Amino acid sequence: MTEIKGAPTLDDVAKAAGVSTATVSRCLNSSGRVVAATRDRVMRAVSELGYTPNFGARVMAAKRTYTIGAIIPTMENAIFARGLQAFQEELHTKGYTLLVASSAYRPEIEEEQIRALVSRGADGLLLIGHDRAASIYDYLERQNVPALVSWSYQSDARVPSVGFSNSDAMQELAEEVIRAGHRNVAMISGICEGNDRAKMRVQGLKKALKQYDINPDDVPIIETPYEIDGGAAAFASLMELTPRPTTVLCGNDVLAVGALRKAHDLGLDIPGDVSITGFDDIELAQIVNPPLTTVHVPHREMGCKAACELVNLVEKTSDGKSIKLQTFVSKRNSLARNQN
Repeated sequence: MTEIKGAPTLDDVAKAAGVSTATVSRCLNSSGRVVAATRDRVMRAVSELGYTPNFGARVMAAKRTYTIGAIIPTMENAIFARGLQAFQEELHTKGYTLLVASSAYRPEIEEEQIRALVSRGADGLLLIGHDRAASIYDYLERQNVPALVSWSYQSDARVPSVGFSNSDAMQELAEEVIRAGHRNVAMISGICEGNDRAKMRVQGLKKALKQYDINPDDVPIIETPYEIDGGAAAFASLMELTPRPTTVLCGNDVLAVGALRKAHDLGLDIPGDVSITGFDDIELAQIVNPPLTTVHVPHREMGCKAACELVNLVEKTSDGKSIKLQTFVSKRNSLARNQN
């Protein structure tokens, strides 16, 4: 291959591959429209020359940056990792790059990050949950930047969502607990303020209690940040109650792992002395001792479908379709039948 002085250009790649510059552009931007042999030849020339497409020129031509922003509440645990990985993989197949930010569950930081991503040219945004000020959605509409919500499903929300019913999912788990003979239950919840997923999980528990004629006001609920230490401290407090709960339902698996750790510290047998359940079914739920009974959330399916729908919104091939995904209770050894 002829040595090229300076940064290689699109013309250089085209000459090296023996194709037109238009074919090179198609290979780089929409490879599905080019036959495999030609694409391979072009991509080999791109690699050998060390060619990097001119991002600015692409933006000017397409009037978009091919960048999607995602703002998640936390990067400190694995709650969002699997879904976000699938989201990124699907975006990659469609030629988009992902920028990720974390709000630390603070709405004022989320708003700052939304504005920052929009100012950097994000074509669309993935947001977690629906609970935020209407002014934020007003701002996105004025900027003509579509948004899609995930990890929560709400058919009548202002923006489309790809997710699941947190209320239905927790209700199903709570009913499983009650059918196992547990009527003296308690819950360790995430902080509900500004978090519709946490609120809906508490709501789901209360629906199940009412269905089985258990007064929700008699059920202790402790709110704490989604941290192992928070789950441990809340569990310790619940174990001081009289009568002591026979099952502690946790708002996610991280809290449940904290509860399990504290149970071991207190010398309690799980599930012999008290049962513990989680929510999310992250990998951690399967490797703790005992493995957690929890709600299985279809993280990868959710991430993949969220990417597809958000790209459809960006490219104006859809007005926005909400998709409700199904969860199920994954039964493991941390929940036992109550023999009392």
